[in-house]
Amino acid sequence: MKVLMSWSSGKDSAWTLHTLNQQHPGAVAALLTTYNEAADRVAMHGVRRSVLESQAEAAGLPLWQVPLPEQCTNEIYDARMGETCARAVADGFTHVAFGDLYLADIRQYREERLAGSGLTPLFPLWELPTRELAQRMIDGGLHATLSVVDTRVLPAEFAGRAFDAGFLRDLPAGVDPCAENGEFHTCVTAGPMFRHTLSVTVGERVDRPPFVFRDIVLAGASA
Repeated sequence: MKVLMSWSSGKDSAWTLHTLNQQHPGAVAALLTTYNEAADRVAMHGVRRSVLESQAEAAGLPLWQVPLPEQCTNEIYDARMGETCARAVADGFTHVAFGDLYLADIRQYREERLAGSGLTPLFPLWELPTRELAQRMIDGGLHATLSVVDTRVLPAEFAGRAFDAGFLRDLPAGVDPCAENGEFHTCVTAGPMFRHTLSVTVGERVDRPPFVFRDIVLAGASA
């Protein structure tokens, strides 16, 4: 079993890595991330590629990076991911793991795209209760910062907050504690999946309605 871990920079993919490390020690052999090549960041999370690379180094794993154009068509995405899957199979990978929790349409999409590729999808966190899972992450030592919030469901001031017990207490009713509906995204800086803590600061706020981003900046990097 050789696993390629789909890596977003956030808590769900990080906890999936931790879970796999416990269930199948040594099976995860690389992280896989797509990023916006124009912005040089993870598209939805707004996280810098330099932070991604530091996360991979902290996890002790190589990072496979797939650049995507800012206006990415389905055809371009499928072509580049198809090339990546072929490379993975050639390198002996047998599985691709995802941090999805409940969205059945997303799971079905991944399963359909991987059908016949030689790679089997894994969903280690599938259907875990999100309130319990969020608390388990925090109790387990995961540290993350909200890099983006959807202001249609959360106040803009939540961007840049720590994903911690206080955050869970302050969540408005109806907001999923793991943001399974896209209410917010996070950037992980420490946890049992890492060998050391990333030293970061929370930088400038960028408003792109309905989303608010907070820049996560590595110590010593320019904001």
